[in-house]
Amino acid sequence: MSARKKFFLHLMGGIYIFAGVMHFVVPNIYMQIMPDYLPWHLELVYLSGLAEIGLGAGLMIPKLRRLAAWGLIALLVAVFPANINMAIKGITHIEGLPSWMPPPSPIGLWIRLPLQALFIYWAWVFTKPEETAQTTA
Repeated sequence: MSARKKFFLHLMGGIYIFAGVMHFVVPNIYMQIMPDYLPWHLELVYLSGLAEIGLGAGLMIPKLRRLAAWGLIALLVAVFPANINMAIKGITHIEGLPSWMPPPSPIGLWIRLPLQALFIYWAWVFTKPEETAQTTA
């Protein structure tokens, strides 16, 4: 794996682990964007946080990398309704948002939706088998 690809792998894994931990530190900010039709908001926030932590860590383990990347793709698809809900309702004021996190802007809510495809592509890059150097005799 190239140094560049390894950097982006670790960056992605770290982002997901951090985001997952935040689901437990400040679950209220995630509950505020949950669609009303979903039950068990707190439980789903914790479940998605646990999935982010586990899948982000799984990216770092070569034998689990491909499975973790596919899991992240599934997770990104699963949480997409919350992003749509946030954009449609124009949720820009989030109670309990840490001071170091900027509040979302109305346009940012809509820009975030197509960015989800970029995040899916980023994970998809790591679903491919590792290329191994072949030696000739």
